[in-house]
Amino acid sequence: MRTTPHILVINGTKVRRPVFILGSPHSGADRLARAIKRSAGFHLTTGRPGVLRVTYAFARRPALSERGLGATRVLRDAYAEAWQVSARGCAECPAECRTAAGLRPVPDPDDPEGSGPCAEPRGVYRYADASPDLIYSADVILDAFPDAQLLQVIRDGRDVVADMLRDDRCLAWFKPGLTNLDTVFPNPFLGVEDPAERDRWPRAATAVKCALRWRGSVRLSARLRAQTPEDQLLTVRYEDMVRRPGRVARDISGYLGSTVSKVALTEAGASGPGQGEERPGTAARTRLTPRQLLQVEKVAGTELRRLGYRLSDGG
Repeated sequence: MRTTPHILVINGTKVRRPVFILGSPHSGADRLARAIKRSAGFHLTTGRPGVLRVTYAFARRPALSERGLGATRVLRDAYAEAWQVSARGCAECPAECRTAAGLRPVPDPDDPEGSGPCAEPRGVYRYADASPDLIYSADVILDAFPDAQLLQVIRDGRDVVADMLRDDRCLAWFKPGLTNLDTVFPNPFLGVEDPAERDRWPRAATAVKCALRWRGSVRLSARLRAQTPEDQLLTVRYEDMVRRPGRVARDISGYLGSTVSKVALTEAGASGPGQGEERPGTAARTRLTPRQLLQVEKVAGTELRRLGYRLSDGG
């Protein structure tokens, strides 16, 4: 049961129907985020420190997200700060967020206000966030913002794993000091649900660990789809954003009730891969060795087939 609607006011504007972009690491969520950030009326943030502290706490320890009003209040407070449009606030954004807004990747040290804000407050009427790993906070998001609209991005798990393998930030979660399988099991964040998988984790290949993370995220996505009204969740495929940007832009615009242009979606891809996304026309999985490809398909073959992706053996 959802909580009573809470009115959040940012820069004098009531936050209504905030948009949250969800997906596994390297799903292509960054590409969609860049397109929405470049669309009129939106103020989209990603990776603000206050939000990450909260969402990673929920992701790593799911029990924290089950604490009712306390969890929703903490999340609302994080966004109440993150969505403020100010030069100093924008200075806290990571390089990819600042670059998408046309700002310097790193604030000018000679400019204490961070080289200007990323949006004009008077033109903002929709708020959005695309911070990494929001999928693990989806239930709290819907409790904190009952009218929220979710956009989730799905991408072929083999391409996702190939990009994760060259991303030190993703791989850092697999270090012994950061894994928490002894205290949190099943572990949605690491994608470990079976005792045998937990026992094999310390000696598992890195590609297997990446595949487990992708598998866990798409299983969460499937449960979210089953539990969320259609007017609050739209699923977008990365491959469609690359091959059919016009159709995807129309679908997203109709869902949000705000225009996201094909040009914005195309330019978002042309500006370069985000967090390791492969450029259009190149399958990231070609970087996987035959052994790694076999490992990924063995771990996540059921989910790949369910999502309509053909396995390398034709299955």
